[in-house]
Amino acid sequence: MSTQQRLQRRKRRTWSQFGDLRRVPSEYEIVTHKLHYHFRRDPAPFELDPSAPINQWYLKYREGSPFQVDDWEDFRDPNQLTYRSYIKQQHERETYIDSLIDEFERKDSDAHLSKDWVQILERLYIPSRFSTHVLQMVAQYIGQIAPSAYITNVAHFQGADECRSLQRSAYRAKALSLVHSPDLASSEKTRQIWETDLVWQPMRELLEKLLIAYDWGEAFAALNLVAKPLYDELMLNQLGKLAEQNDDNLLAYINSDFALDSQRSQEWTKELVKYAVERRGENQQLLQAWVNKWKPLAYRAVEGLAVVFGSAPYSIEPAYVTQSVIAVHKAFLTQCHLE
Repeated sequence: MSTQQRLQRRKRRTWSQFGDLRRVPSEYEIVTHKLHYHFRRDPAPFELDPSAPINQWYLKYREGSPFQVDDWEDFRDPNQLTYRSYIKQQHERETYIDSLIDEFERKDSDAHLSKDWVQILERLYIPSRFSTHVLQMVAQYIGQIAPSAYITNVAHFQGADECRSLQRSAYRAKALSLVHSPDLASSEKTRQIWETDLVWQPMRELLEKLLIAYDWGEAFAALNLVAKPLYDELMLNQLGKLAEQNDDNLLAYINSDFALDSQRSQEWTKELVKYAVERRGENQQLLQAWVNKWKPLAYRAVEGLAVVFGSAPYSIEPAYVTQSVIAVHKAFLTQCHLE
């Protein structure tokens, strides 16, 4: 064997996990490819007793899920985010929001919000920290149980996005309480709205049922194809428009920034659906069945919260809000070839 042949062989061996790649892997691939330590090991995912509860859980809800392909390792995040690039990107976005808040607080903008609008925020926006926390938990569950690190990473980044939203809504509640009413920062009162206000109950039912969608495929479909795109369109885009109409430009600007996170979620969701269906045609029918199962409750959840839009000082007709949200959702499903 010549020296050149030995060098070529040595190069291939460096990236042997990738098979016959014939190129140097990207940073994204190097830090993501086959990094799971708990997938398709025989006879159980984890190196524990096969009868251990955690092994039984994964065998039932991941390996036993009907949502399967031969190999998930060829899926790629369209944005090819790594932990490093995600942190860099979101640090810049957080700096932007910090600057927004500093500017609006310098102008004492919360003091100029009408009492009636603050009541809308108390009923609709401030309790969203409970609903957003559910979205975060389910995204993290999908990331934990997903069959490839390529899927785990995007799901965990999505969960981190929800944490951004949680932090800002909690901060906004405290800031408003300093100007308007201490009750706005009361977790007990906000929880009471979440648990008892009729407009929230369909959404609470949807999200609490989402917490027990244990099959990893159904959890993905219910969250990323139904609950989250609907929720984000309602609570980011439509609420942002309502806030702008009621001179709450800070909330409108913050929501427009978070909408970029929602867009990124939809991008990788569409790519994963495409990947799964191309490699196993039965997955399209399976995903469609899950979407059809979760849509009715999700649409009722949107309809319930849309009622509040009609109570704002400068209101938007609830029926229009509901129709707009559902229309955007149907367009998204059409892009996924699931409508």
